[in-house]
Amino acid sequence: MKITLQEQLINLLTNYIQSMPANAKLPSERKLSDKYELSRTTVRSALNELEVTGLIRRVHGKGTFVNRVDLNSDLNSSYSFNKQMMSIGKKPQTKILSFDRKEANSYFARKLDVEVGDQVIKIKRLRLADDVPVMLERTYLPANHFNLMTEDLLEDRSLYDVFDKEFNEPVYYADEYFLAGIISKRDSEYLDLAEGTPCLNLKRSTYNSHNQVIEFTLSVARSDQFAYHIRHDISNKS
Repeated sequence: MKITLQEQLINLLTNYIQSMPANAKLPSERKLSDKYELSRTTVRSALNELEVTGLIRRVHGKGTFVNRVDLNSDLNSSYSFNKQMMSIGKKPQTKILSFDRKEANSYFARKLDVEVGDQVIKIKRLRLADDVPVMLERTYLPANHFNLMTEDLLEDRSLYDVFDKEFNEPVYYADEYFLAGIISKRDSEYLDLAEGTPCLNLKRSTYNSHNQVIEFTLSVARSDQFAYHIRHDISNKS
């Protein structure tokens, strides 16, 4: 089957975009038209298709920009922000914004399978990629599993590595849910966005080998920097 000029251009631009950093500005429609010797109409249609797929965003009066970095999340393995960032050539960084102990209210008691009033550890962290804020995480841990957890233990280390090496609590599996949202005023400053900007909200419950919840995390991610790709393994399903 013959591939149309528009489809050929989409393939060329997709490869080009994937080689560019997040938020990089693409050439104008006129420059793309001249470069590929195609009509402005064909270029505009190709860009419209790429915008629908989420690879680019078009800002009126400013231009067209690379929209996001895709992070692969394999449901059969524990999630690691640092590994994902390094796999796409980004330099990961984590800033611990706060580390506190508090009593569990009914919501967090239910999520962590503890009693109301039991002590939980709350860790607020800002995740960055190449110095750009990408995600704000609020993590809650049952203190009865991690009573000796300190902020110092988490400096320059993966949370799951600390679980495994310091507390003999390796992650067995995790359930994660994500949905579209808009960023609140209190979170917008951390992520360098305007209040009300579209974002991704994520909830993750992590379990040990005894099927006990050892982590509950609420995350807010920039939708212009962060996307999820999940592969479901259904090879053994009937």
